[in-house]
Amino acid sequence: MNIQEYITNRLDPQIAWYDKKSLLCQKRYKLIQIVEIILAAIIPLLSGYCNTFLISIIVGIFGIIITILESLTKLFKYHENWIQYRTTCELLKYQKYVFLTKSSPYNTTNETVENMFVKNIEQIISSENNQWKSIHVNINNTSNKEKN
Repeated sequence: MNIQEYITNRLDPQIAWYDKKSLLCQKRYKLIQIVEIILAAIIPLLSGYCNTFLISIIVGIFGIIITILESLTKLFKYHENWIQYRTTCELLKYQKYVFLTKSSPYNTTNETVENMFVKNIEQIISSENNQWKSIHVNINNTSNKEKN
């Protein structure tokens, strides 16, 4: 197997898989969070009208739904997987582009201006991805501490 076959048959499908899974986890996580926020916001409003049995049942059902959704989020780790899959996807892309342009560390000669340019651009993109991951991991850790 030559390197182009490896990139085509192994690397590109891996990048596509991580990209697809990251997007799927992101969509599921955000959808669940939106539903939880809406239900949690409605509960105090309905609680003011708890003089009827039906409203009490609805408030209880909303609480149950929120608990189930939060449990599913934790069970399937949509937020964590979204972050990890996105990070892995971007790291694979970084390595691919650095390799394809024969930039350091994938060259055996002095780097050209183009090689240095690509490497610098890829490092900027990688740095931004690391910052994004750090922010989202910190947000998740903060919200978990608040819930405990």
